[in-house]
Amino acid sequence: MVKKEKLFDQFPPVTTKEWMNKIHADLKGVDFNKKLVWETNEGFEVKPFYRVEDIENLMYINTLPGEFPYIRGTKIINNNWFVRQNIEVSDYSEANRKALTLLMKGVDSLGFIITDPESVSEKNFRILLNDINVDIIEVNFSCNGKAKEILDLVIKITAERGFDRGKIHGAIEADPIGRLMLNGTLCVPVEAGFDYLASLTGSASVLPNLRTIHLNASNFNNAGADIVQELTFGISMGSEYMTQLTERGLSGDIAASKIRFSFGIGSNYFPEIAKLRAARLLWSVVTNGFNPANRENIKMDIHCVTSEWNKTVNDPYVNMLRTQTEAMSAILGGADSLTVEPFDKVFRHPDEFSERIARNQQLILKEEAYFEKVADPSAGSYYIENLTNLIADNAWKLFLEIEDHGGFLSSLKSGLIRKKLSESAGKRKNGKDYETKIQI
Repeated sequence: MVKKEKLFDQFPPVTTKEWMNKIHADLKGVDFNKKLVWETNEGFEVKPFYRVEDIENLMYINTLPGEFPYIRGTKIINNNWFVRQNIEVSDYSEANRKALTLLMKGVDSLGFIITDPESVSEKNFRILLNDINVDIIEVNFSCNGKAKEILDLVIKITAERGFDRGKIHGAIEADPIGRLMLNGTLCVPVEAGFDYLASLTGSASVLPNLRTIHLNASNFNNAGADIVQELTFGISMGSEYMTQLTERGLSGDIAASKIRFSFGIGSNYFPEIAKLRAARLLWSVVTNGFNPANRENIKMDIHCVTSEWNKTVNDPYVNMLRTQTEAMSAILGGADSLTVEPFDKVFRHPDEFSERIARNQQLILKEEAYFEKVADPSAGSYYIENLTNLIADNAWKLFLEIEDHGGFLSSLKSGLIRKKLSESAGKRKNGKDYETKIQI
């Protein structure tokens, strides 16, 4: 019987010291740290290469996909995600026609952006959801108000049509902290806003996979936050929501299971992958502190959207390349759903061509590049595992700083969040001062 040898068994192992000796020789006296060690925008250093010994002592390195603390993702058998496209709803019949068309072209997540809250009615929602099988796709509703009315209509209409409540996925995207942050005020007192949110969240418990809080951390990304800040501020907002909801009588399980995070994905390819892995780790640590009865309920639900920050109007087709690498980062990082913004969104209303290209960017990754086949495909990469650890460590330090200032709301009101965003945005704008979109 012929003994088969493994290819790499034919080569002697090379130690890290031997690698470093070779690098120093090639550098001819140039300082290794100054020449090859990369300092990120977040201020931590990344080495040009890592080896197996660099991951041996990392926490959770031996966990599997689907295992707490979910650093390797919440999916076990594949890496499938929802392909989302948003639809502005002013004419409900036209929105329904467009939704049915999109569902025939590869979209399996609809985002209905309702422009006029006063248009929310049973008649209009029956038109909007006509012929849409909400038990096999994801459906999301964004409206500046009327969240309870939308929830009641979704429950009523889906019950009449006989849909299995456990198969209804999506969100009613309420985010009072986000509205307060962007507008500087709410239409009701802040405490009343949280009372409303707690009532909404409790009522939605009959639909276990319908989220009621869409925590839009991509606002930080588009306001100039670096990766650590976007992650930290998002987690801190989530902690604030958990605190407010549990203080109003909801269990940690229900509160956590109703929060969805939305992150912006920028052009830093590997760090963006690591950001999502670090996000799940940190969120698991935070929510575990609320004593969940079942850790399955605290799994982080992540929506991603390509960033607005780096898009150009001078050569708009370049935006396709940027959104494509951003989409790849989001998917490899384990996003549950993804919106690829059309390449022309930054300077005009997207047309049919640009929307089709944006859809197909995801479909190519799914159907031709097989990005959905393998759970946590980046696992074991010495580089990505160390980036994950660095981002999580630095984000946790900033999170504790915010907690020392009384939590997210207190830090928002004191100007701490705005100050840090302005500093980061200034760095990203080549050191110039920059005014963020955050109003409070």
